[in-house]
Amino acid sequence: MFPIPHAAGSAARLPRLAFGAAFAAALILLSPGARAEDPAPDNPLQDGATWEALRPDILGETPLAEGAPVFTVEAPYRAADAATVPIRIEQDPSDPLLLNRVRVVIDENPSPIAAEIDFGPDMHPLAFETRVRVNQYSNVRVLAETERGTYMAGRFVKASGGCSAPATKDPEAALAGMGETRLRIFGEAPAQSGQMREAQIMIRHPNYSGLQRDQLTHLFISAHFIHQLEVWQGDTLLFRVDGGISISENPVFRFSYRDNGAPEFHVIARDTEGNSFDTRLPKTPPA
Repeated sequence: MFPIPHAAGSAARLPRLAFGAAFAAALILLSPGARAEDPAPDNPLQDGATWEALRPDILGETPLAEGAPVFTVEAPYRAADAATVPIRIEQDPSDPLLLNRVRVVIDENPSPIAAEIDFGPDMHPLAFETRVRVNQYSNVRVLAETERGTYMAGRFVKASGGCSAPATKDPEAALAGMGETRLRIFGEAPAQSGQMREAQIMIRHPNYSGLQRDQLTHLFISAHFIHQLEVWQGDTLLFRVDGGISISENPVFRFSYRDNGAPEFHVIARDTEGNSFDTRLPKTPPA
């Protein structure tokens, strides 16, 4: 369960604007050569009192092993935009261990657990990327649950104000077209099923954190975000995300998957206002 920050007031209703270049630009943010920032090799996790306070509530008595032998986490040392910080989780392809579930924790955020993500076997070996908000200089850590135990890896990120940063559009425009989902497939179609491919899914949603203010009224905009997302390949679940306020506006997920021959992805998203967005995305776009 992700706590929702209190929000004072309501957003002003402004004229609807057409869907523009910002969404298209965000769609390619995680594509090769277009990431917001290259990861720095010298930003490992740092010791801090915050994690020691968080750990009992998140893990209880579960022991932690060093994640580096199993997977790595990439994130920029100094983020170009605190509201859209790219993080990438990548597994050693030779490791047969399945990463069944990961938790993304941003120590210093108002709601530290950014996401809990369950992965199906077709996501092995794991290569998964998304964007998060970082509210102040913080460790960004990934806890991975496996049949051999729980592993942790992460990066220290210098960023501030990500959770309260203004949305890229006024409230009325941000809600227009909400739930629109787009797919981008990378590389050529496989000659046969069972081969690894790479895809990117983006959902148009303001993902309001409850900490942002309307730029005209200066009133807080109520928290309103996607709290659950499922991505299916035919009848097979690829991954399920339980998310909170730390996932960026217009959430993007780039991932590798084993193609099972199904002709489409099925994406189901639900937000905190009770909206449900159900989209089927053909792997091969119509001619």
